[in-house]
Amino acid sequence: MKKKAVVFGITGQDGSYLAELLLDKNYDVVGVTRRVSTGNTGRIAHLMDCPRLSLVEGDLTDYSSILRIIEEYQPQEVYNLAAMSHVGTSFDQPLLSFDVTGKGCLNILEVLREHSPFTRFYQASSSEMFGDALTQRGGDKFQDENTLFRPQSPYAIAKLAAHHATRLYRQSYNLHASCGILFNHESERRGGRFVTKKITKYIAQLYTHFEKGGDQESAPLLYLGNLDAKRDWGHAEDYVRAMWLMLQEDKPDDYVIATGETHSVRDFLKASFETIGIDDYTTFVRQDPRFMRPSEVPYLKGNYSKAKVVLGWNPQVSFSDLVSRMVDYDIKQIKERETVG
Repeated sequence: MKKKAVVFGITGQDGSYLAELLLDKNYDVVGVTRRVSTGNTGRIAHLMDCPRLSLVEGDLTDYSSILRIIEEYQPQEVYNLAAMSHVGTSFDQPLLSFDVTGKGCLNILEVLREHSPFTRFYQASSSEMFGDALTQRGGDKFQDENTLFRPQSPYAIAKLAAHHATRLYRQSYNLHASCGILFNHESERRGGRFVTKKITKYIAQLYTHFEKGGDQESAPLLYLGNLDAKRDWGHAEDYVRAMWLMLQEDKPDDYVIATGETHSVRDFLKASFETIGIDDYTTFVRQDPRFMRPSEVPYLKGNYSKAKVVLGWNPQVSFSDLVSRMVDYDIKQIKERETVG
C-alpha cells in the first residue's frame, strides 16, 4: 500500500530534503505551510510539478487547523520539522518561539491521540536541549540519549518541552512517537541567518570580488560573534534519512543523530576560506558583540552509536565536503544571478 506522509515545516531546509526522500520512496506527501504574504516555497520549487506532492495551509498553534489536515488526509506518518529555529531570535521572541515550537508539537500529539492513534509521529528535537551538560567517558566528552538536559535558550526550552511531551504521549497513550535529537546540520539550503550560511555566502562574495580584480583593501568584512563555540556539524540530507528510518521501526524511541565530531566556528571559518585558497582569514573577519548570545552553548558533540546499531544509520557527508558543497553552491548562486541580471 502506498504511504501518505504529512510534513510540517516542508518549506524549510530539512523539510525540502525530507520531501525529496519520501517522494523517491513513492509516498504521497502533504506539506503544511504557513500563510505568508510572500512566497516561501523556493527550497521545494523543483518538486512542485510532482503529482504526489500537495501543499496545504496550516498553523501549528491552532488545534483545529491541525485536526482538519489530519482528518482530511489520514496519513500513516507525520513529521514535525516546524519551529522558530533560530536560537538568537528566540531571545528576542521567546513567547512566540514557545508557542510554535513547544505548543505546536503538543497540538499535533493531541490530534493524533484523539483522532488518528495509528499514525506514526516524528518530532525534531535539538542538541541545543543539552546546553552545557556533558557525559564524560575516559578522555572523551559528548552528549548521548542519557546526557542530562540543561537548555540555554528559549528555543532550547521550547524544544525540550516538545521532546518530553512526545515521550509522555508515547508512554501514556501508546503512540508510535519518536524524537530525533538532531545535532547541527547544514546544507546548501541553509537559511541566511545561521552562522554557517553567513560564512559561506560571504566567502562566495569574497571569491567573486577577487575574481573581478578587486584588491584586499576594498574587500568586504565579515562580522561574527563567538568563534570558539564548538558544534557537531553534519549534512541535512543525511539527517532526514535518519528521521524516516525511525518511523520504520516497530518500536518508537529517541535517537541522537550526529557525526561524532566537533568543530569550532573558527574551524568552519578556516575551512571555508581554504576552499578559495586563503589560509589566513583574520584580515577579513571581525568579532562583533552584537552577535554574541546572552547565554552560549560552548560544546556539542553527539554520540550516535544507538542510531548506528538500531537503525543502521551512519552519516555520509564529511565536514570538509559539507563546507565545500556550501561554498560551491553560494558561488554558483552569485554567478547565476549575475548572468540573469
